[in-house]
Amino acid sequence: MGSVSLYIHIPFCEAKCAYCDFNSHAGLERLYDDYVDALVEEMAIAGGRFSPLRGRTIYLGGGTPTVLGLQQLKRILEGCVQAFVIDEGAEVCCEANPGTVDLRYLESLRHLGVGRLSLGVQSLQDDELQLLGRLHTSAQAREAYEMARLAGFENVNLDLIYALPGQTLKRWRATLEGAIALGPEHLSLYPLSLEEGTPLWRRVQRGEVRATEDELAAEMYLLAEELLEAYGHYEISNWAKPGYESRHNLTYWRNEGYLGFGAGAHSYYERRRSWNVAWPEDYICRLKAGESAREGEEVIETPLEIAETLFMGLRLSEGVEFEGFQHRFGRDLSTLYGPQLGELVAWGLLEVNGRGIRLTPRGRLLGNEVFEKFLPLEPG
Repeated sequence: MGSVSLYIHIPFCEAKCAYCDFNSHAGLERLYDDYVDALVEEMAIAGGRFSPLRGRTIYLGGGTPTVLGLQQLKRILEGCVQAFVIDEGAEVCCEANPGTVDLRYLESLRHLGVGRLSLGVQSLQDDELQLLGRLHTSAQAREAYEMARLAGFENVNLDLIYALPGQTLKRWRATLEGAIALGPEHLSLYPLSLEEGTPLWRRVQRGEVRATEDELAAEMYLLAEELLEAYGHYEISNWAKPGYESRHNLTYWRNEGYLGFGAGAHSYYERRRSWNVAWPEDYICRLKAGESAREGEEVIETPLEIAETLFMGLRLSEGVEFEGFQHRFGRDLSTLYGPQLGELVAWGLLEVNGRGIRLTPRGRLLGNEVFEKFLPLEPG
């Protein structure tokens, strides 16, 4: 029986953040019930198509999944269980934003079987939260964390964003130290990406705020490495206490199979990548009409699969193992990329040992320069 990770996209939120270009929409409450119906139907169709198939992780992402009512989330999770054989002890994670949950909601979420909570804190500075267009305050972020503990969550992740316009190293340190003091099991730290067309991008274009220089962003990253020494730095942007690494996200970084459900969701299974229509109403209409929600599909040929396995695997501190690569592709990694490996080692960006290859600390800062060396090779 094959196994996959299951991703469920909830494309709704209370308000669109100033930096966000994800497939998420505010003001669509009228669609919630129909959207849940469509999700359950799509999962049932996939369960029948791939049966029997085990689900090793379930991830409710968005958007903000917790804008949905508890009965709606219950129906979604029940739909997963009906469509797939969910592993005993499977990691079930739900994203949530401070300000969208209270203690009763979190207790009920825990009762539904959600064992991992990922809180979109982003900053512990109120003016930075306002800049990002977040609806919560730093006090509400701390309160949400404490409520999660009271509700029985023993596996909590905090998302933080750095390299914000106007952010200083001192203020980033204050946010990091505040997050560490809370004691989460996991921290995800991402540099701000100014996506074209977003309100924050437009403010930078107009000169109202200034984008952070790359050098300062690098200093912020190095500060995080220093302060989070007690955590395991297991992926470029992710730190965890031992045993609390995100099992769902490890599926992506190891380039393993996953099925995505919902508007705009992507899937990668049996060497095929597919994606759904993005607009929630279109997604609902497709499923109501008995049609596939799929908008496109591509077959992943071996050269691209090799490249993507290296791109993603090198994000992990464990890197890419020679033995695992040989087993998966029947090719010797050192032979396939000998000149590239030699060049990257000479530049101090890559470490090669008897086990495999991995990025050096400098390589983590300059990852894109490493990844471009592993662009797809021609079949041979």
